[in-house]
Amino acid sequence: MNILVIDGQGGKLGAQIINLIKNKNYMNVKIFAVGTNAMATEAMMKQKPDVIATGENPIIVLSKDADIIIGPIGIVIANSMYGEITKNSSFAVSDSKAIKLLIPINKCNNIIVGVTNNLLNDSLNQITDYLDSTLK
Repeated sequence: MNILVIDGQGGKLGAQIINLIKNKNYMNVKIFAVGTNAMATEAMMKQKPDVIATGENPIIVLSKDADIIIGPIGIVIANSMYGEITKNSSFAVSDSKAIKLLIPINKCNNIIVGVTNNLLNDSLNQITDYLDSTLK
């Protein structure tokens, strides 16, 4: 099972996701992490994913073989995350056959209507609930 975690900005969310997955000790899971910038990559690297990379091309390449892609909803919206998500990156994620676990974050002029006061911990718990039901 290949899980691709994508994050930008400071990479804090991606690091939290990787930490959650690693603490669950799922069998036969390989974690790929891609930061949209060096700072995000560095933050995720501290959680020791199996593979770490930075930028558009790793998102494009790794999206093809991912079984699950996890990240903020901006990873499927071109030019989101203050321009860190390119059109090619967002298309690669959207076009991937992987299951996408997208975290609703209302930033960068992208407002998810109906999502109010959504706590990040609730989203992270829903991700682990999904992974628990899928990977165990």
